[in-house]
Amino acid sequence: MIKTIREILDNKGHQIWSVSPDTKIFEALQLMAEKNIGALVVLDGDKLVGIISERDYARKVALKGKTSKETPVRDIMTPKVLYVTPEKTAEDCMALMIEKRIRHLPVYEQDKLIGVVSIGDVVKAVIEEKKIAIEHLENYITLRR
Repeated sequence: MIKTIREILDNKGHQIWSVSPDTKIFEALQLMAEKNIGALVVLDGDKLVGIISERDYARKVALKGKTSKETPVRDIMTPKVLYVTPEKTAEDCMALMIEKRIRHLPVYEQDKLIGVVSIGDVVKAVIEEKKIAIEHLENYITLRR
């Protein structure tokens, strides 16, 4: 059975961790560490204006000599955010994430942010799908003997 993003979110939860564009990078990093996540959506009110990841920090702060306690998230966030709808399949999302070299996808339903999936969430779902398909094939082969 092909898993949808809705099913992934229903299993993992719809929790959304976010910061505002004016949040200092250091605070965003603290939240990521506390929640054991690799990215945060950046919201201006209810509007998605970007995403900030550990990779953004490594490439745009640490390597460029900026200070995380003084620099706002808006200075390093990725402003163009790709997103998916809950009807997309795990395989569709994995293909998109690989093609675009991204690790996190916000999920929108009817103009409302309902969750975020990571590459880990998607890979786990795809692996589960493949295991089930293999079990069905093994059962079919065993019954045909």
